[in-house]
Amino acid sequence: MRPSIPCWAVVPAAGVGKRMQADRPKQYLPLAGKTVIEHTLSRLLQSGVFQAVAVAISEEDPYWPELAVSRQPGVITAPGGKERADSVLSALKALQGRAAEDDWVLVHDAARPCLTAADIRHLIDVLSQDAVGGILALSSHDTLKQVEGDSITATIDRKCVWRALTPQMFRYGMLRDALLKAEGNQAVTDEASALEMQGLQPKIVEGRPDNIKITRPEDLALAQFYMEQQQ
Repeated sequence: MRPSIPCWAVVPAAGVGKRMQADRPKQYLPLAGKTVIEHTLSRLLQSGVFQAVAVAISEEDPYWPELAVSRQPGVITAPGGKERADSVLSALKALQGRAAEDDWVLVHDAARPCLTAADIRHLIDVLSQDAVGGILALSSHDTLKQVEGDSITATIDRKCVWRALTPQMFRYGMLRDALLKAEGNQAVTDEASALEMQGLQPKIVEGRPDNIKITRPEDLALAQFYMEQQQ
């Protein structure tokens, strides 16, 4: 059952994933019989909550057109940008004329293939009446250190620190405007930070710890383990 207010998904997928040290962007690496991005998009599409999924792809990307999901109904391809924020903004522009100003947009990393439908619905249920929106996140269980060079300068109160996950959920018009105002600002590392720059306070919604982002080679084996456990 779809939410009462239309929801759209945006997936920035123009990155190259240098830390994977692979011969292709990490979203196209094999994982449990498919590519990473195929798993990610399958999770979004099968959740049944989205009107469509807009995927921002590098214009020099030779892999995306080879995937059947790129031609699947409900998938819109947009040109990717240099930075994540540029790709998200491009995908939002691709939804212009389809998404209304107050519709919800959920931005999700292409390299998070273990997202569950339960987490998607939980995020929407918690935030559907919120004025701003918010993000899935995890509280920190580790002791956190502030450092300069290789020296510790302080211990940070971990109760005040959460790890940002995705999806991140905001109103279409509000997110677009925040990203436009923040264009070129290197401090915009996720969608929430763009909203924060406008003086807004997105909410935190606790997510699942298996919603990992594939960043390093060892993450592929961990993602496969989590997917097997989820089944």
